[in-house]
Amino acid sequence: MTDFVLIPGACHGGWCFDGLAEDLRARGHRVLHPTLTGIAERSHLSHAGVNLETHIADVLAELSAHRVTNAVLAGHSYGGMVITAVADRMPERIDSLVYIDALVPRDGESCWDIVDDEMRQWYLDVDDTGYGVRPMTFFDTRATPHPLASLLQPIRLDGDINGFRRRDFVYALGWPGQSPLRRSYERVRDDPHWHVHELEGSHNLMRDNAAGLLSILADSAP
Repeated sequence: MTDFVLIPGACHGGWCFDGLAEDLRARGHRVLHPTLTGIAERSHLSHAGVNLETHIADVLAELSAHRVTNAVLAGHSYGGMVITAVADRMPERIDSLVYIDALVPRDGESCWDIVDDEMRQWYLDVDDTGYGVRPMTFFDTRATPHPLASLLQPIRLDGDINGFRRRDFVYALGWPGQSPLRRSYERVRDDPHWHVHELEGSHNLMRDNAAGLLSILADSAP
C-alpha cells in the first residue's frame, strides 16, 4: 500500500480527483485529496491574505494529521508549486513526486514568473473582490475564484527535489495553442533525473485521460 496525496490546481477542489482516487483505492492504496483554503467548498475562507504559504501549510498539516509516510505527492497545474514546497519542507514523508501538467518552480519564482503572457492576462481577470481570479471557461462547473496572492507569491526552497527517489512530469498535449506549462516541461524534458510523459487530452487529464494518468501514478509507487 502507498499513500497518495493529490493536490488540485487553481480554482478546483479535491473533488477533481474523485475518480482517480477511487481507482487507486481499488488497487489497495490510501489516497488523500484535500481542497486548499479559499477554493471550491472552502471558498468561504477566501480573503486577501490567502496565499501560497497558506496552501503549503494546508498540505503540511494534512500529512501530519494523517501520519503520511513514504508518499507519492502529486500536484495538478498550480498544485506543482504547492507540492514542491511541501516536499522541500517535509522530505522525510515523501518518496516521489508527480507533476500533472504542472508548474515546476525554482527558488524565488512565482507562478507569474513561469507561465506565459496569456496566462498572466488570466491572472489579472479578478472578480469583484479584487483578489479572486475567475475560473477559465473550460474548468469544472464547480470551480470557484482562486486567490490571486497565491499566484504572485515567490516560492522559497532550501533543498533539491532531485533527491527524491523518483520525479514524474506528465505533459498534456491537448492545449489549444501553446501550453502555458511549456516552460516547466522544457525544464525537465531532457533531465535524466526525471520520467517525462506526454498524454493526449486537455489540461484536466484526470477527466480527459484518466486511464493514462492512473497508469503513471501506479508506476510511481514505491
